[in-house]
Amino acid sequence: MNPIAHLTMSSPTLRVEKVSPTIGAEVRGVDLTNPLDEKTQEALKALWLEHLVLFFHDQAFSVEQLQRFGQYFGELHIHPQGDVEGFPGVVEVRTDASSKHISGHAWHSDVSCDQQPPAASILWLHQVPESGGDTLFANMYAAYDALSEQMRSFLDTLNATHNGRLSYGNYWEMSPEELRDGHYPRATHPVITTHPATNRKLLFVNETFTERIEGLHAAESDMILRLLYQHIADPKFQCRFRWRNNSVALWDNRCTQHLAMWDYFPETRAGFRATIL
Repeated sequence: MNPIAHLTMSSPTLRVEKVSPTIGAEVRGVDLTNPLDEKTQEALKALWLEHLVLFFHDQAFSVEQLQRFGQYFGELHIHPQGDVEGFPGVVEVRTDASSKHISGHAWHSDVSCDQQPPAASILWLHQVPESGGDTLFANMYAAYDALSEQMRSFLDTLNATHNGRLSYGNYWEMSPEELRDGHYPRATHPVITTHPATNRKLLFVNETFTERIEGLHAAESDMILRLLYQHIADPKFQCRFRWRNNSVALWDNRCTQHLAMWDYFPETRAGFRATIL
């Protein structure tokens, strides 16, 4: 049984229930569509750092309210594929009977191909299928900790190239000219990074954006990345969230990865996502 913790402030009282021992918590007792006082903001930020992903139900956002909630966590990130007109930092997420692609089809950290990847993402779904469409989240602190000491030491010396072409070009079939900067974003990041707020080490490669490990032969890079992707997909690092209409997920993009299930075709799953720089 998951314990329910009560975090009391001047207003309101947050009720927090773990989704799994490793990652995720459901939070009740707060209306995110209203302006939040400073104490509530700080409490949510502390819970976010502790549980890595927070889930909320019954949040009937407007796009403007979602944008405001995202700004409590920092400056909003402009997505390479383009934002909702008039709402910078917010993208539309929709999959229906006419869709050929789905956002989040493979394990990933959002836009890790940017030089400065997003710190957080907030997804609000206002329409979900009758069943299916769950999102899985994985704890990259736990994935790092579960590696052998020798493997951690080896990976700690390596950098990897993250290339937006793998997703925006190969999967979404978008030309460079259609993107934010007129080219596919590309960046080099350490394979093992340190979270700036917690100072904990974590694994930072993903199958959506990571192209190769630098300094290794292609076959060596491919072999190690396959091993790490298999490791990341271990269920013991994960939780699984079942959406309802007007559910919200807020995740730390620096130390988690996520995967969206597309098991509901031809039904519709739709909402908006705010991303924090």
